[in-house]
Amino acid sequence: MPKNERWGDPYQDKRDWKEYNEKLVRRGEFYLSLEFLDSWNDTLNQMNQGKKGRPFIYPVNFIQWASVIHCIFALPFRQMEGFLRKLSAFVLRDLAADYTTLFRRTSQFSFVLADTIMQSSDDVVVAVDSTGVKVTNRGEWMREKWRVHRGWIKVHVVVDTQTKEILSIEVTNETVTDDKPCIPLVDSAGKTKPEKRIVKVLGDGAYDRRHIFNEFEKRGIKSGVKIRSNASRQSNGSPYRAECAREQQDKGYKPWSKEVGYGKRWAVEGVFSAVKRIFGESVKSTSIQGMYHEVMQKYCIYNILINI
Repeated sequence: MPKNERWGDPYQDKRDWKEYNEKLVRRGEFYLSLEFLDSWNDTLNQMNQGKKGRPFIYPVNFIQWASVIHCIFALPFRQMEGFLRKLSAFVLRDLAADYTTLFRRTSQFSFVLADTIMQSSDDVVVAVDSTGVKVTNRGEWMREKWRVHRGWIKVHVVVDTQTKEILSIEVTNETVTDDKPCIPLVDSAGKTKPEKRIVKVLGDGAYDRRHIFNEFEKRGIKSGVKIRSNASRQSNGSPYRAECAREQQDKGYKPWSKEVGYGKRWAVEGVFSAVKRIFGESVKSTSIQGMYHEVMQKYCIYNILINI
């Protein structure tokens, strides 16, 4: 079978590899960054001020660090307790929280997505897409043998195509179609960093819906959504979609793609690939709430890692 001929300009990798390599090395330092020890007592005093009932024993910045270690290395909580017990001997402080405390505190802790976004620009071009996440690796043979449908969860994200940061995220079950969370995600991305102004949204054919084009027009956002080749040139409830359809059909897909920068949509695919390579393609949690929380944590930590 003949190989498809590549079209468009060849990709030029302009990264400073010395700087990029050093950035990846610093991630290893981040995993064992124990800066929370310097403010341990001050943070605890602040957390326990005016608190009723049993006081906190472990500060929130320690729980944040433990959440990162749990997600990066996929350590079960009992092994986390052993890991912290051994680490305590080196830092001369008791870090060995029991596994129930680790589970409870990390389950209640959530990263604030806005706090993980470090880079900013005025006019932002974003890409929107979704990917599936397996709920667990356990029981694969039984599902294959008895044809049991385990299902999966979906992660919908909006990514800044220039900085590759995740600007908004939503986790749903497999039945939610891509177009439903699109507009709320774009609005959320605009609110995450008010100084960012979204000027264009890139998306594949899953977002070719009239209501999405209507909302883009209301917000003054240029569409970079791929429309099916045989789309009607009539408005049919969305004059802006009809205008975009005529533009794509008259110019042809390749010239249109180059003009709107549709190729930059690969940024969101790159984010999905990176997250799955770092954290794996499945979640360890067993409850639905736990699965959603675990996925949100992983994608927030990804933002932190790329900004180290």
